[in-house]
Amino acid sequence: RSNRKTATGLENLKKSRKMSLGYAEKLSYREDVGTVGMPEKFDSPKLLQGKIEELAVMVQKSKHLVVFTGAGISTSSGIPDFRGPKGVWTLQRAGKGVPDASLPFHRAAPTLTHMALVELERAGLLKFVISQNVDSLHLRSGFPREKLAELHGNSFKEVCPCCKTEYLRDFEIETIGLKDTPRRCADKNCGARLKDTVLDWEDALPPEEMNSAEEQCRTADLVLCLGTSLQITPACNMPLLSIKNGGKVAIVNLQATPKDKKASLVIHGLVDKVIAGVMCILSLRIPPYIRTDFIQLLLRHTVKKKCVRWTLRVTSVHGMRAPLSFLRSIEVSFPDRSDMKPVVLMEQPFSLQRETSMTSIFSMLLTLKFSDGCGCSSSSIECHVNFQKQKESFVRDRSLVLQELKCTAERQSRAGQQSILERESLPRAETSIHAFVTNIIRYDAEDLKVADPKGSWMNSGSSTSSNLAKRLVEGASGYSASTKKLKC
Repeated sequence: RSNRKTATGLENLKKSRKMSLGYAEKLSYREDVGTVGMPEKFDSPKLLQGKIEELAVMVQKSKHLVVFTGAGISTSSGIPDFRGPKGVWTLQRAGKGVPDASLPFHRAAPTLTHMALVELERAGLLKFVISQNVDSLHLRSGFPREKLAELHGNSFKEVCPCCKTEYLRDFEIETIGLKDTPRRCADKNCGARLKDTVLDWEDALPPEEMNSAEEQCRTADLVLCLGTSLQITPACNMPLLSIKNGGKVAIVNLQATPKDKKASLVIHGLVDKVIAGVMCILSLRIPPYIRTDFIQLLLRHTVKKKCVRWTLRVTSVHGMRAPLSFLRSIEVSFPDRSDMKPVVLMEQPFSLQRETSMTSIFSMLLTLKFSDGCGCSSSSIECHVNFQKQKESFVRDRSLVLQELKCTAERQSRAGQQSILERESLPRAETSIHAFVTNIIRYDAEDLKVADPKGSWMNSGSSTSSNLAKRLVEGASGYSASTKKLKC
């Protein structure tokens, strides 16, 4: 039986590696998906450096910068694009199936570009992001929800059709096409069946997202298009609304786009390299990505004569129907009790049943083994069990705890930090919620330099470069927090 469980776990892991294509394979068939497989272009290092400097000036001078993103900003995280030489639709049209991804979809981390956009928003330079992607990397990066329009939906987000509450998950939603999912709204006064948010070909753009995106483009004096072929209508026409009102459009993409002739600046280069160069010129730090995951522990027991039959369950905070996609297995051991055998839990929902005496007091150590893509292999929770004594219930300030957790992880430069967020203790049941830091990724812009630093004006020390750098960074301030109804 143990071997069967292991085989099942490996099979599930193999399936999860088709990360990007869960979405692509669920789409209904469509013959015309636009031009695919166009050759990639690369500006020479000298030309690229000059364009990056020009873009940095445009960004700093803008009063209302809007960024419009496509699949090209996520490729460095391991997610294939759609129209590139090895894109999803390019290979499908050639009869070669779908490309593999380097990590499961749910473990993909925001790229340097995603995190740079977070810092640009905090600095007051970036006002809004319009995304055509469904990978949830903008929200995982920490970009404010109220300053983001997801035109084609989000593979990790469910929404209540009645009260409009959004639920951001750490697993990919099972369906696309705005269909019912297995879960319901957590609001006791609602309880409606939730729906996925990802559009199929025949679905219209969500009015709220589309209206806010169009309004932002009309207001923008600069729309910066990153990693998009600008072929999918009606989304691809939105950046041009800025031009009609006197604004400018800049495009960073490896392939030519139908909108290049109308753009004030077109850069053919890797998005991460271009944005790293802009951030360097603006003297802005690219923050690290720190991922947090959550689990729920449930310990219930019943008394039968002098014995206690108890059950431990480790589940998602989203309920039994939500998988813990960041966990591979859980080792349960009892350090101070040689008479209680350890066990390895391989299948979800992770559950363990035992029977002990009513007076038993023991420690239970849970070692959580993380799946591929985590910054560490495991982390542990120690539970002290006493069936004759009820623990105190409490709820800690979640935002404060998570901030402390992330600061500790960043300071110690490693993942695996964990902390308890809340505990509800009843006479014969106890529920606790724990947060884990499973990734910390630092983005070194120095590794993405596009020109010899000795020949760059950024490092020349001349009065011209010094004055320009000073002018570029003056007045960069401001930060906004999310206010939309988005639950984790």
